[in-house]
Amino acid sequence: MHVLLIHQAFTALDEPGGTRHYELARCLAQRGQRVTIIASPISYLTGKADLTSPTSVRSHEGGHQAGVEEDGLRILHAYTYSALHKSFVHRVFSFFSFMVSSFATGLKVKNVDLIWGTSPPIFQGMTAWALARIKHAPFLFEVRDLWPAFAIGVGVLHNPLLIRLSEWLERFLYRHADLVLVNSPGFIDHVRSHGAKRVELVPNGADPGMFDPLADGARFRAAHGLQDKFVVVYAGAHGMSNDLGVVLDAANLLYDRPEVAIVFLGDGKDKPQLQARAAKSGLKNVVFIPPIPKTDMGEALAAADACIAILKPIPLYATVYPNKVFDYMAAGRPVLLAIDGVIRKVIEENQAGLYVEPGNPLALSEAIRILADDPKKRRTMGTNGRRTVERDFDRAKLAEVLADLLISMVYVAGDK
Repeated sequence: MHVLLIHQAFTALDEPGGTRHYELARCLAQRGQRVTIIASPISYLTGKADLTSPTSVRSHEGGHQAGVEEDGLRILHAYTYSALHKSFVHRVFSFFSFMVSSFATGLKVKNVDLIWGTSPPIFQGMTAWALARIKHAPFLFEVRDLWPAFAIGVGVLHNPLLIRLSEWLERFLYRHADLVLVNSPGFIDHVRSHGAKRVELVPNGADPGMFDPLADGARFRAAHGLQDKFVVVYAGAHGMSNDLGVVLDAANLLYDRPEVAIVFLGDGKDKPQLQARAAKSGLKNVVFIPPIPKTDMGEALAAADACIAILKPIPLYATVYPNKVFDYMAAGRPVLLAIDGVIRKVIEENQAGLYVEPGNPLALSEAIRILADDPKKRRTMGTNGRRTVERDFDRAKLAEVLADLLISMVYVAGDK
């Protein structure tokens, strides 16, 4: 079976960002399947081309840009307008440029049995649908975020015409997909009510083998002046949805706890203004660290005593299963969760962290105090989280579920 994945934000292990699709694709390849990924050479996290990564080495090959090949796994890079983080308009240009170039690249990929599109950005879903129709292959449409609903909820998308067009596109893709795949149970009702005929869940998760819950991250601590600190890590995108101003406010409320250090690890459009705000407020207990490859994330999380997952307090975010939460749990670190909904249920039912009210810096600062004062609670929560990932959210096990779904789609298509 040869699977073609269209994914502008695809990230390999030697790059910063979420690596769900690389890990799943690698597992599929290890099962003997062929997977070709068409991705952007521009990092979705930083907005920059990372030419230091082996997966970003580009050469022209038959009209498309080729990346690396592993056994059964091939990554192709298609042209993308690079000003991703300048403004909403520039971001749309970036999305449309990839939609067109990935389509041209995809036409040259031969002997494809299944086309896999993923959203956001939703526009690449049209590329996947069109290629599936041309190649007479089944179309899998994966929903990683409820776009455009999330964009409307945070105020990024507000033009009535664009909203109507985006919602039409969303319904079109749901209706025309042979299977709609979701990564959170919170998405199922939405996609069904918007036209999806068949919906399956392969939740976000983590690779436990990438993390050592017994490690102390001493080298990472020493490199960033964090020795003898109670380290609270936020790892991930620094964007509008992440509500990181609340974390800065919580840091300000912890002025009387000089042993507490809050680490912002990652990048994004809002990072410069967060740094400026922290400097203006004189927050000496805040450390900003550039993004690191996923291969280094195990050591970074080993340096943490607790980890933060946070989103803006809007109702739609109660539907999400953030990837970072599962990485935190796999690392054996307690989660400070400022997100309500389905992920709160995972944390509370498994006693893997503390839920705090989203948008409430006082609640977050108090939760940090609780964990800083109770090493036993931290260890117990960390152990519980690790056990939960191994049991329910191990990415290799989830890849087995995905592989069975893909094979069934190809067989059903072959019988028609």
